[in-house]
Amino acid sequence: MTRRAYAVLLLASLLISLSPVVAVADTDWRNLIREVEDQHTGRSSRSRMLMQVDAEHWQRRLEMVGWSLGRDYFLVRILEPVKERGVATLKADREVWNFLPKVDRVIKIPTSMMGGAWMGSHITNNDLVKESHIDEDYDFSLEEETDSYWRIVGIPKPNAAVIWGKIVYQIEKKRRVPQQVRYFDENLVPVRDIRFDKVRLVGERPIPLRMTVQPLDKTAERTVLEYLELAFDVPVERSFFSLRNLKSRRP
Repeated sequence: MTRRAYAVLLLASLLISLSPVVAVADTDWRNLIREVEDQHTGRSSRSRMLMQVDAEHWQRRLEMVGWSLGRDYFLVRILEPVKERGVATLKADREVWNFLPKVDRVIKIPTSMMGGAWMGSHITNNDLVKESHIDEDYDFSLEEETDSYWRIVGIPKPNAAVIWGKIVYQIEKKRRVPQQVRYFDENLVPVRDIRFDKVRLVGERPIPLRMTVQPLDKTAERTVLEYLELAFDVPVERSFFSLRNLKSRRP
């Protein structure tokens, strides 16, 4: 082998060895997090879900139907059990309302109650409002990379009105789906994990159809939310997400 050929081969080998580093440097973490956060909604969606809540002294099992439009509009209505049928939640922009059919009353969730449990679960009202805007409120950086996943850290922007002091995402590389998200309080103490599994193709998109919310200070408690049906790009208009429709009893 000539000296020139050897030099060309050496340069090619060096470029190949550096290629993973270049790929990481070029990855837009913010867009990846937005892709993860929007995975169950898309441009629009309709879903049927089963939510199992296990608390210390009681359990609750709900079947629900939901619609979404982008990241700012969704409506969820309980189908089962019969005694709670028609209870519904509407999110429009960053506002949330609940409808209680037994008393025929619509309640707007005030700021002081945003930390409260949604439908009695370990998901909060604040999650419904803020999580769709995490990519806007946090700065992201790579903490760890392996052959199979990225671990990405989100730190709140200086003036962001958020409750989490840090969020850590572990995202599978091959399918670009989340495996786990860990939430830290303002003192950077880990307080909650969300684990994702049952990844299936919905259309052409791999989607985790089950998520388990685990409070770290109550290891015997959890909320499991599973998608029984999920369809994207359904015909739904913005006018559908209204207070009038919130009170509808239609499934």
